[in-house]
Amino acid sequence: MNITSAFFICLLTINLGAFIWVGVDKKRSVKHSERVPEVYLFFIAIFFASLGVFLGMLFFRHKTRKIYFPLGIGLLFVEQILLLVLLTRNL
Repeated sequence: MNITSAFFICLLTINLGAFIWVGVDKKRSVKHSERVPEVYLFFIAIFFASLGVFLGMLFFRHKTRKIYFPLGIGLLFVEQILLLVLLTRNL
């Protein structure tokens, strides 16, 4: 396995975890139990999991009413795509 494959497997794993975490937070919100703080979702999104958080937000219909959340996650996603493009152009 080369480094590119390992990197994309890591990206897939962290995004899947972020997607599941948004689902867990949605389930907790419905049950009115202890929630995952939004700062944790933003924190994990910073580490290239913005796609997983964004897809989880859309799939579970969670955190969509607060404008700063989809906007912030969307901007992180665009930034990360641009960073990946710049990094892969130099390889």
